[in-house]
Amino acid sequence: MSIFLSYIFLGLSLAAPIGPINAAQLDKGIKQGFWHAWILGWGALAADAVYMLLVFFGVVHFLEIPFMKTFLWLFGFFVLTYTGIEGMVNAGKLDLDVRYARESPLSSFISGFVMSISNPLTILFWLGIYGSILANTAAKYDFYHIVFYSLAIFIGILCWDFSMALVSSTFRRILTKPTLIIISRLSGLSLIGFGVYFAMQAAKVLFSS
Repeated sequence: MSIFLSYIFLGLSLAAPIGPINAAQLDKGIKQGFWHAWILGWGALAADAVYMLLVFFGVVHFLEIPFMKTFLWLFGFFVLTYTGIEGMVNAGKLDLDVRYARESPLSSFISGFVMSISNPLTILFWLGIYGSILANTAAKYDFYHIVFYSLAIFIGILCWDFSMALVSSTFRRILTKPTLIIISRLSGLSLIGFGVYFAMQAAKVLFSS
């Protein structure tokens, strides 16, 4: 059980650093409330599951081809920049009554999925960290233990997503509207910043190949 808990903690540690998903969840929780922010996290988790399976079956190496890396960096740039600009523009239209949330839960799920699946950093994480964990676990345990401990990582990530959704929706209740608008705009700005970083990485791959 202690090993299982250590893998949960690993999942928490991996999800905690500031990144596009955390910024998007913060913005979503402020604008739409807890459930939309958490469902966005579920969408990102579904993308994680896709990459985890690709690593498990060894297909992920296909994504290391320069053309695919450039495509993913550029696609990530478009998704993050568009989401960030949209978030900043709509920040001033913030409606604190969650009952009037216009976005469907499915739309929040898709946003999280697309944002995560188009993030090359997600690929690097699953290839580098999970790949090494998989190799180490496979050397010591059978297939069922690998699935069991992989599930623990997902539980850790899900716990962090729950915490982010809870924090952002709590901000919605206790902070004033002008403060929430500022935080929402900062979240949008951070997404644009990540988008610009993705564009720079795409240019680096493009001009170095």
